[in-house]
Amino acid sequence: MAANTTPPCRYLIVETFILVLLPLVLVILPADFFDEGESLCLSVQLFDRECLGCGMTRSIMHLIHLDINESMYHNQLGILVAFILGVLVYKRIRRNLRLCQKT
Repeated sequence: MAANTTPPCRYLIVETFILVLLPLVLVILPADFFDEGESLCLSVQLFDRECLGCGMTRSIMHLIHLDINESMYHNQLGILVAFILGVLVYKRIRRNLRLCQKT
């Protein structure tokens, strides 16, 4: 007999709350919040070369604030990654709500 591996509803509600709250916090922060400071990228630190992911956080942050030109300047893949993240977060929230309704 298989054990029930579904987490309790309270954990799913907390996870859903965090998934909804995080984008709201990013909207409240200024668009250039992550533009300053030293890069944490290992590729930049070790080899002094940017990788494909460099600038992704800044790109998505500017995209959240609807500054598309600045978003594309930091990383052109930001729009694609933001779309994929949005779909994954949406699916996770739907899954959590569906599992809580079953219990």
